[in-house]
Amino acid sequence: MELLADNASLLAWRESAGPAVFVPTMGALHEGHAQLVRRGVALARASRLASAGCVVSIFVNPTQFNDPSDLARYPRTLEADLATCRAAGAAAVYAPSPADIYPPGQDIPVPPLPDVATRPALEDAHRPGHFAGVCQVVLRLFTLVRPAAAVFGEKDWQQLQVITAMTARERLGIEIIPEPTVREPDGLAMSSRNRFLSEHDRERALSLSRALKAAAAELSPAAAETAMRRVLDQAGVDTEYAVVRDAGTLLSVGRDTPASTGSLSPPAYRALIAARVGSVRLIDNAPWPG
Repeated sequence: MELLADNASLLAWRESAGPAVFVPTMGALHEGHAQLVRRGVALARASRLASAGCVVSIFVNPTQFNDPSDLARYPRTLEADLATCRAAGAAAVYAPSPADIYPPGQDIPVPPLPDVATRPALEDAHRPGHFAGVCQVVLRLFTLVRPAAAVFGEKDWQQLQVITAMTARERLGIEIIPEPTVREPDGLAMSSRNRFLSEHDRERALSLSRALKAAAAELSPAAAETAMRRVLDQAGVDTEYAVVRDAGTLLSVGRDTPASTGSLSPPAYRALIAARVGSVRLIDNAPWPG
């Protein structure tokens, strides 16, 4: 596995190795990230279009943090991250400096945001400017890496829809591959933020996955949302949203819309939660009705 520490080394590697499957990350990697890399490796092996294998980027992007303190405390664990990537089979890791991504004096554009980044009033409402930063850095990384495909986790469901829509709008010709959320044995969705949970708060954080399971048993969005709120309130977490939305647009659906009983693929609706557990903000989601 090669470490590409700047744009020059990335360019040299890209020209010699060819197109890759790309897994962009901000580091602090856990088993969920390792699964993204393994998926990328498998896709590259199965595709003649990705001769270079899987390349992972590690870059803590400052433009997608609306809270400076959140950026400051985001964990930086490069050596451990490199070991994770190596074990998962990555061909290369691109670990640029901010100057590589945002060269001084050079304007790195923010592409027009798709509706799914501005209309749902989910992450877009609670994290102002977040998706502008996400689209800016992902487009920049795509321009630098020039992958054949890119793998993103489903845990950040709205982000996945935003990047998929942006990639299509910009006509980048990059296939966006979703990968299901990886969970701890007790159901907690893996997240780099979990390390900040106290023992007591980690127990309370399990209410997010329990709430999604409760929603899956209900037959209308209204009942599902009520069930999620009930579970979250009982755990004493600070809920920002607990909703059922159209899985693609993330816009509201009729509160009495019946749960799908057919074999829709992908599922037509998604249950989504954001909540603060102590000082830690967590998100989770699942297909609805499950």
